[in-house]
Amino acid sequence: MAFEQEQKAALRILQGIEEGTMSAADSFALVDDADPALVFLISGWLRAHYGPGHAASDAVLGRLVAITSKPAIAAKLKAGQQDPVVEWFEDGYSYRELGAKDFIALIVDKLEG
Repeated sequence: MAFEQEQKAALRILQGIEEGTMSAADSFALVDDADPALVFLISGWLRAHYGPGHAASDAVLGRLVAITSKPAIAAKLKAGQQDPVVEWFEDGYSYRELGAKDFIALIVDKLEG
């Protein structure tokens, strides 16, 4: 049960930023409670999927920056970057090759496993 709840919370963070369905304050609260590696990986996934050529990149990356520019979240990103799960993911996978749900399932499974 906890695994499913973690997946839902992680997907809510990703989709909230991606689709703009949550306010920055709501997103900040969820991100603040999340694992640092998860936060770093979600940020990487969003940046990979919404690069300069994507029509929605300004909106999506703008929401991401609004959340991650807060000092507490910036520190969390820095800590997450050093997590072995990030190295595991980046050595074996590509952010672009996974859709949102598969990406979140893979990461949460690794973090919870």
